[in-house]
Amino acid sequence: MRILQLCKKFPYPLKDGESIAVTYLAKALHDIGCKVTLLAMNTTKHPVIVGKLAPEIHHYQHIHYVNVDNEVKPLLAFLDLFSNDSYNISRFESPAFASKLKQLLSRNEYDLIQLESLYLTPYIPLIRKHSSASIVLRAHNVEHEIWERMGVNADMTIRRWYFEYISRKLKKYELDQLKFIDCLLSISSRDFELFKSLGYKGEGHAVPIGLDLRDFPFRKVSPKDRLSVSFIGSLDWMPNVEGLNWFLDRIWPHLSMIFPGLSLHIAGRNCPDWIRNLSIKNIIVHGEVEDSRSFIL
Repeated sequence: MRILQLCKKFPYPLKDGESIAVTYLAKALHDIGCKVTLLAMNTTKHPVIVGKLAPEIHHYQHIHYVNVDNEVKPLLAFLDLFSNDSYNISRFESPAFASKLKQLLSRNEYDLIQLESLYLTPYIPLIRKHSSASIVLRAHNVEHEIWERMGVNADMTIRRWYFEYISRKLKKYELDQLKFIDCLLSISSRDFELFKSLGYKGEGHAVPIGLDLRDFPFRKVSPKDRLSVSFIGSLDWMPNVEGLNWFLDRIWPHLSMIFPGLSLHIAGRNCPDWIRNLSIKNIIVHGEVEDSRSFIL
């Protein structure tokens, strides 16, 4: 099977959950005989020097990328308040990316085109125009639900209103896009059931993130060894920061009482100062790490 995988950021190195999810699925498809081509955005928010990664991404038959400026522009975010469009989505709309996609579709035949997240769905009309391939949406999250939760947790009225406004527009867009795909792959069964309850009636499956355990060799642990837990994820993404903050406030004090020697290791790009400057016993903040696998091991 010939597969074109579209990504809103380059899926390497493995520094966050999205990169891990994209990479290990692509590797698994390669291992069962699929010919996978990558077209990725190399964004200003997560720039990558692609040439240095060649040995690590040999599972792709072909690799293409387009530089995309996806930094949040305050003026455009403000103007979005007076538009029916969702700025969360539109900042990933790139004429250069569309042009490269059109070129690939015109020169190659694909059996399946996989959109890694909702943020690639603006390109569905272009795909339909230039390809007969099936379109699969891999939903890494129920995107509007994340913003709904941030609205509930917001401590200021204006922030709560803003998040609720964003989530309403994003929900409409997200549910509309489900009409235009051939198959939906969600990361969890819970998410897939939620999409069905919101009206999705097409083909779909829950496909959890898989790992190649050869990359994570078993390490025997003695009862005398010091216990540790870890968190890794982009620390410039609000849901990650909210989750970590909740864990530190609600869970860590109880764990550290039950297991006095337990240590918590925190890693992630763009670590905010309040996390970097934590002065809590047995919490070690690493900031950005080169590879999630070496950090976990």
